[in-house]
Amino acid sequence: MVAASVQFGQYPPARRTIVHLSDTHLLGGGRLLGGVYDTAGHLARTLEAVAGLGIRPDAIVFTGDLTDLGEPEAYAALRAAVEPLADELGAPIVWVAGNHDERPALRAGLLDLTATEEPVTGVWDLGGLRLIALDSTVPGWHHGDLDDAQLEWLRTELGTAAPLGTLLALHHPPLPSHLPLFDILELREQSRLADVLAGTDVRGILAGHLHYSTSGTFAGVPVHVAAATCYTMNLQRPAAAVNGMDAGQSFSLVHVYDDTVTAAVVPVVDAPTGDFFSAEWVERMSRLTPDERLEEFSRKRS
Repeated sequence: MVAASVQFGQYPPARRTIVHLSDTHLLGGGRLLGGVYDTAGHLARTLEAVAGLGIRPDAIVFTGDLTDLGEPEAYAALRAAVEPLADELGAPIVWVAGNHDERPALRAGLLDLTATEEPVTGVWDLGGLRLIALDSTVPGWHHGDLDDAQLEWLRTELGTAAPLGTLLALHHPPLPSHLPLFDILELREQSRLADVLAGTDVRGILAGHLHYSTSGTFAGVPVHVAAATCYTMNLQRPAAAVNGMDAGQSFSLVHVYDDTVTAAVVPVVDAPTGDFFSAEWVERMSRLTPDERLEEFSRKRS
């Protein structure tokens, strides 16, 4: 597609593109979460938005809280909703465990593995970009942690650099939150993870858990947190009074370039949208010289 590959500015097209979703919180039987939130309906609308992007992403990453109660039927419904789109796009699905998930049901229902309490981890080679999924869940609890065995496994994996570097995906973001609730539910002993990442090729960390989009750096590595598809947090309120709202659902588009990684928030909303830019516009501009493009578009209009 011309629109995906043309270069007008100083940056060439991204090397890899990842669709990053989080916190679907599905319930069995399509039940409403808390009697309010249509998590299945919101997921369906989100997947429609992903399909409408007109791209073939290198991976679709879900950073945890895939279900709300860890019900086998909820994992089955999630798989039935997502796999057809992933197959159509030719993209692998990366399932990351969250604090609301149950490892045995997740492993059996989504990964066709033995239903055990073993951490849900994995490594994907996305055409030279390495993606590593970590399991920051603590069975029976809502805070996060990474035990010695998982950190040592990660250290071994990172011992060899990947051609395009490495992205990590986990549920609990190694970032501060201004909300008191998330102080309680944060990833514990983050300095141990920082020690493992020092001097490695990790270029970015993808996370969820917060139900709002945020970003920062951890041990010098950019961290991108995707908001939830189920419900989001109303950050207009004072920090101690922030609660969920049935609005603002979104996912993120992660683009990996030679020298940087970006994450764009994609709102899942029906709203009037202009039609000035189009694939035809890009095609036409691509046939012009740089000076002609400046004349055509960049000059300020009086």
